Amino acid sequence: MTGQTPSLEVAARGLASGERLAGKVAIVVGAGQTPGETIGNGRATALRYAAEGAQVLCVDRELERAQETVALIEQLGGRALATAANAVNEQECSAFIDLCIASFGQLDILHNNVGIGAGDSGATSMREDVWDRIMAVNLKGVVFACKHALPHLRAQSSGVITNISSAAAVASVGILAYKSSKAALNAYTQSLATGNAKYGVRANVIAPGLMNTPMAVEGNVAAGRDRAEVIASRDRTVPLQGGMGSAWDVANAALFLASEEAKFVTGIVLPVDGGQSARVG
Repeated sequence: MTGQTPSLEVAARGLASGERLAGKVAIVVGAGQTPGETIGNGRATALRYAAEGAQVLCVDRELERAQETVALIEQLGGRALATAANAVNEQECSAFIDLCIASFGQLDILHNNVGIGAGDSGATSMREDVWDRIMAVNLKGVVFACKHALPHLRAQSSGVITNISSAAAVASVGILAYKSSKAALNAYTQSLATGNAKYGVRANVIAPGLMNTPMAVEGNVAAGRDRAEVIASRDRTVPLQGGMGSAWDVANAALFLASEEAKFVTGIVLPVDGGQSARVG
């Protein structure tokens, strides 16, 4: 395994097994994670789905990271498969949808968890290449994955698409490309929901706030900041008990939206942010 990978004990913390997704097949795009001391949103969601009975295709740009997630699922007694794909490439998106159908015989849940913000800046310092890259990664992968998943979901008159956005879409932040891409993702998903409701396909957004995940923390540490101070400074801005959420909070929201408990829920943006977006306005 590469870098620092959470042990099974850490990865499965708070993970209770059940049957809420029994008989379902899920694709989690972005199921690997940045190495670190905690667990990432995509990996936690893949584990949560598997613990509730789903078979999971774990997709990541880095195959080894997806394989690490599969290994954790298998240790929990689940069934999963790993594959590598660049979500910005339409052919590769089509290929992992086809792989899912060929390997598991069906597709019920598409979970899109790819997003970047590196190099983002304000209005007077924005570089064209940075803007284009953030927009491409944060939007095109979702659009292409949905494009090739929808014919299968429509044909069976059921299915769930969950896209991971961010509280930054509505909050006042200085990272303009990231904010704009996530606001666009919210709008895209709303249209996806209304356009596919007649086929029985639901589409929703989860908007995480400040989370204690490797992607959020490790970049700051790599830049020379003290880990404890990075965590403390982020904790201080969260209204709910003054602390960041974890990837399990996102995973639990994803499980709800994918389950029959949410069978009448579509077109929503669900904040998982400890009250940060409630302060807007």
